[in-house]
Amino acid sequence: MCSLDKLNDQATQKAFNKKVVTATNYLQAYVKHRLYIAESMGVLPRNMYSSTDIIDSGIVAFYEKGYDIDMDANKIKLKLFKIVVTLLDALFKNEAFHKNTMSTDTILKDELEHLEEHFTVDSDMDYIMHEELTDISYSNKNEQQYFAYDNSNDLILNAFELKDITTEQSKNALGHLYSWLPLNVSNIVDLYVFGKLSFEEISMIKKIETKRIATIFKEIKETFKNHIN
Repeated sequence: MCSLDKLNDQATQKAFNKKVVTATNYLQAYVKHRLYIAESMGVLPRNMYSSTDIIDSGIVAFYEKGYDIDMDANKIKLKLFKIVVTLLDALFKNEAFHKNTMSTDTILKDELEHLEEHFTVDSDMDYIMHEELTDISYSNKNEQQYFAYDNSNDLILNAFELKDITTEQSKNALGHLYSWLPLNVSNIVDLYVFGKLSFEEISMIKKIETKRIATIFKEIKETFKNHIN
């Protein structure tokens, strides 16, 4: 290979690497919020994991899996999101024993019992809504622990189209919402709100139909609004 070809290859690789770094900027807010929710729910020990470490692991996995040097920026972003979502899912499952000292199987069983009328589980253990979804409420037969949502919530409130709401109301309602939703369901909210992904992009990552993603988000938003009111 001549020197010019080497320089061109180096320039191409450098340009590609820059696109990867740029794509990670979209991940930062999303991963931080997922870790915050998991810690608040008791699934993860506090301050044990950092968003930077998770994203770095995602980047390593991205390069190890192989890539097309001509891949455009959006495809790079979606591939990184898919990898990081998988890493977080695995982390939450492995660390789930921290939640009320229950086993992962017990947590999964409780979540399924709580949501059996509204959700089903696919082959990848993702929670998805039934077609005939009617009344979702925060009620539960058993006592459930809720946490006070003390993170910045403007992005969520804007996505839920809520303006005239007090800080105390939003903290309590969001704490209830995230405590009530299984992690795989609240993940859809966070991919949309913090990851800035469209429903179509989320459907590609989660392998769920776009219309189903839209339905899930709509029902969660309406449930939140009803709880506020």
